[in-house]
Amino acid sequence: MVPRPARSSDVEMVARCITLAFRTDPVWSVALARPDGDTANHESYWRLFVEGALRYGTVHVLDEGAAVSIWLPPNGSELSEAQAEALEALLVRTLDEPWIVAIHELYGRFEASRAGQPVSHYYLSLLATHPDHRGRGVGQALLAADLARWDATGVPSYLESTNAVNDHRYERVGFRPVGGFESVLDGARITAMWRPVGGRETS
Repeated sequence: MVPRPARSSDVEMVARCITLAFRTDPVWSVALARPDGDTANHESYWRLFVEGALRYGTVHVLDEGAAVSIWLPPNGSELSEAQAEALEALLVRTLDEPWIVAIHELYGRFEASRAGQPVSHYYLSLLATHPDHRGRGVGQALLAADLARWDATGVPSYLESTNAVNDHRYERVGFRPVGGFESVLDGARITAMWRPVGGRETS
């Protein structure tokens, strides 16, 4: 299983993997919830973020969609101006007003946490394992390959974990908690995690 960069033809596959993996996420399942319970908006939502990172060549695929990762390079933005406008239009079409207000507040909390980190870094926006492939270690394998790539550039990594059950997996590869914040609607804990180059602090 050798990771490869995603191509434009992979966008739907990557977005679908993220949609399935995050449908029960403590933060995003609530932030994207509709009163009627319909989740059709989720894939369209995640597709925009896949396309946003594709600009940088930092979307990676393992085993043809068994696991996918979405990274941003140092000082990279999640969305282009046009994609940000498309996101806002999607939110207006699919979410009630209180949810729109809440998700913008949530974005602000993510942005403040990332901006508070000490140096430039690679940012793990999303890591997802397709439900059909859980338990095989494919997500960890993809993460390890990505981190080896960033280590070779001499740049540290940062993420926000929205599901506490995954925190130990990140710690296993050298991430350490450096703070965090709460989601807006339900107060779910989001853990900010930092990984120095090589996963080890230098003296």
